[in-house]
Amino acid sequence: MTPAVTFLTKHKVAFELISFEHDSGVENYGQEVIDKLALDAACVFKTLVLETAEQGFVVAITPVHQQVNTKSLAKLAGSKKAAMAAGADVERVTGYVLGGVSPFAQKKRLPVYVHQSALAQDTIYVSAGKRGVELALAPQDLITLLQARCGEF
Repeated sequence: MTPAVTFLTKHKVAFELISFEHDSGVENYGQEVIDKLALDAACVFKTLVLETAEQGFVVAITPVHQQVNTKSLAKLAGSKKAAMAAGADVERVTGYVLGGVSPFAQKKRLPVYVHQSALAQDTIYVSAGKRGVELALAPQDLITLLQARCGEF
């Protein structure tokens, strides 16, 4: 269905694919996931791309209701500064459209950082690579497959 689903299937990772009718007028994609799937906000994560001076682009996977502390993320990434990447850059380096950026099977392999709160969840939800489609999986599987580092940001 999406490169992310193909990637997880190839790596034999247990996941659940959940679809819902995406409303094209919605601007807060994470809140739409929470509302339409009746999920606890603590287990729904967004995939963001940031740009650092030393590392270039990096991926941050964080709870949807949380803002990324760019100073903390930069420090975790070994950089002095980090800032949100421009939408066009996000789509170019990931191959996904905004609001449907999956952490899996991006066009360019980027360093990945996962907010440590994911470890407190049995299951987390991330985009499957298309608006209106989510993946439910164990956070440890995500961390292992993406060779991600966990931290507080």
